[in-house]
Amino acid sequence: MKIFQREQRSLFGEILDWMLTPLLLLWPVGLALTWLVAQGIANKPFDRALIYNAHALAQLVTVQRGKPLFNLPQPASEILRADDSDTVYYQVLGPRGEWLSGERDLPPPPEEETPLPGDVRLRDAELRGVEIRVAYIWVRLPVEGNPMALVQVAETREKRSMLATEIIKGVMVPQFVLLPLAVLLVWLALARGIKPLNQLEERIRARSPDDLSPLDHKTVPLEVAPLVDSVNDLLTRLNDSLATQKRFLADAAHQLKTPLAGLRMQADLAQREGTSTEELKRSLQQIGRSSIRATHTVNQLLALARAEAGGVQMAHLPCDLARLTMDVVRDSVPRAMDKRIDLGYDGAEPGTPGVWLDGNPTLLKELVRNLVDNAINYTPSTGERPGVITARVLADTFGRVLLLQVEDTGPGVPEAERELIFQPFYRALGSEADGSGLGLPIVQEIARQHQAEIIVEDARPGQTPPGARFTVRFPARSDQGE
Repeated sequence: MKIFQREQRSLFGEILDWMLTPLLLLWPVGLALTWLVAQGIANKPFDRALIYNAHALAQLVTVQRGKPLFNLPQPASEILRADDSDTVYYQVLGPRGEWLSGERDLPPPPEEETPLPGDVRLRDAELRGVEIRVAYIWVRLPVEGNPMALVQVAETREKRSMLATEIIKGVMVPQFVLLPLAVLLVWLALARGIKPLNQLEERIRARSPDDLSPLDHKTVPLEVAPLVDSVNDLLTRLNDSLATQKRFLADAAHQLKTPLAGLRMQADLAQREGTSTEELKRSLQQIGRSSIRATHTVNQLLALARAEAGGVQMAHLPCDLARLTMDVVRDSVPRAMDKRIDLGYDGAEPGTPGVWLDGNPTLLKELVRNLVDNAINYTPSTGERPGVITARVLADTFGRVLLLQVEDTGPGVPEAERELIFQPFYRALGSEADGSGLGLPIVQEIARQHQAEIIVEDARPGQTPPGARFTVRFPARSDQGE
């Protein structure tokens, strides 16, 4: 049970609770143990006095003419009655239990106890409703049969209680002074120990909103350093994310500015006086192409944003990659025919073992579509020498790997640019192909969300043009019974 209860947890309060709660709970336990020890200490000197008196009275038991007698001199009687705090009693009984002297109603020893001459024993008893401490001894008489007489000395417990109380007071008074002092010292020590956290908080609050530089972990306690390192890692990733967003927005604005400027220019040309019908048609055609390019760029931006958020918003389901690829190829055939490109599918049939994977079908179709569109954009084709694009799905049921390949007969990708092409808006120098530079970054993001690897290589090494082959390695499902 905690001493201090709070609605919101506080590190200072939690540590203070765990330090003060045992201290305050152990304090009464210590007092109880002290009381027990004080009782034992208070009994020892008075028990020794009782034993001494019992021995002294035992020496006064004599035998005359075969009968036990007890003769208590006046000085000894006064010594027994001299105590002002306690009342002292004594009793002497003969061998047959006959009363010889002292109190008649003093309680006898337990009946089951075996008498041992000369051995003083102690017990607690009650006389006339008052608790007493009794010391008793059996005295062997020098007559025939060696009978034994009983001598008992008793006193009330007032002196013992008073001494125990004084001992407790001597222990409790310093504790009443030391306990608040200990609580104060604990409070001050904890406040001093937690001060570096307050200083860290002040340094963070004093920062400007755009300051994402790492915190100095050397100025905080060793126990807090891992937390500061985690915050620094978060700040680094946040800084990289913000830098990527700023660069992305700048590139997007630049990419959208070109088709929009073309739209404005063509609109101005169309509005000039004396524009012929042919010139107006050409301007409208340019406006149409620019609007298509702007629409494609916007759609690619939306697709990239959807791909980046797809890992959180969309669940993964069993997907037949062969069927998805064939659907994309079928939808892309009209565009390929417009460019006189031979587009086809060559690979595993839908539903065969090994073509299933856990993924998001919408994102996977977007990945295949962007690979096919990229191949269409960069594959030259003429009537005499048509370009060829082949999409295929290869299943390795033993290696638990599922491959998606899109291969073309275009100019290929130089090795120096095979990493750069996955950056947003990057386009190869000298290329006049239509595109926004967002297709491959979308492919890379979707592949990352599906724990897939992308490999770029020449489709026909040593030939001119070498062509390009994009291979995406997916982990296949463990169960392929779909």
